[in-house]
Amino acid sequence: MLIFLLPVCLLRANIVILNGLTHNYKVENGQVYKGKISLENTSSQPQSVKLFLQDFTYQSDGSISYTAPNTNVKTNAEWIKLNTNLITLKAKEKTEVFYEITVPKQLSNAGSYWSVIMVEPVENIKPSNEKEGINITSIVRYAIQVITDFDSEKAKPDLKFEGLKIERENGSQILKVAIANNGNLYCKPTATIEIYKKDGQKLGVFSSQPMGLLPQTSKSFHIDISKMPAARYNAVLIATDEDENAFALNVELEVKND
Repeated sequence: MLIFLLPVCLLRANIVILNGLTHNYKVENGQVYKGKISLENTSSQPQSVKLFLQDFTYQSDGSISYTAPNTNVKTNAEWIKLNTNLITLKAKEKTEVFYEITVPKQLSNAGSYWSVIMVEPVENIKPSNEKEGINITSIVRYAIQVITDFDSEKAKPDLKFEGLKIERENGSQILKVAIANNGNLYCKPTATIEIYKKDGQKLGVFSSQPMGLLPQTSKSFHIDISKMPAARYNAVLIATDEDENAFALNVELEVKND
């Protein structure tokens, strides 16, 4: 096996998204909804950007899957039309790309449908005779979730705890709680743990940051429990979404010094 050491050129991300990476809509049959993506070129050079649709999903182990449109049974990629697939921004320029969502007239299954609009800078590849080898450019691309909730009153998330572990990160004890959404509606839960002594005395309550969770996906919610000394505890895990739906589980927790 031959291994070649190549000079690597890394470029900073020059394109930024100004209006968020999650766009959520409550929709009805046959209706049209309008949205936009606000972009800025922060560099001193012109920058071309391409936009395209993909399906995607993710799991609590950190894996993310981007696939062609219409490979997900709950995709809404066919509903979305962009007003352009390629733009060029001048130095320091801001612009907006518009899209329309046309909901099918005969949609019947309640719940969330989604896809992502990929925003990817286009780099001009220029051959160079100055250095041997290949210049490798890192390109930061964005995935903007477009989530459409249809008949959401008849749908609901169904949160389930899938795993629990404690890991030390940067000197902190981090409780990692894997939570899956087995329901059919997007939600944004928070993971909370209530910790008790064995005699029932409550010692503390700690929470994660809220994160969006699509149907049939899972994420790892991180809770800092560094304030708890090493010991065995009884605890209650609670996952609560923005509508105050709560899912709880009794667990035993062992915090170690190392």
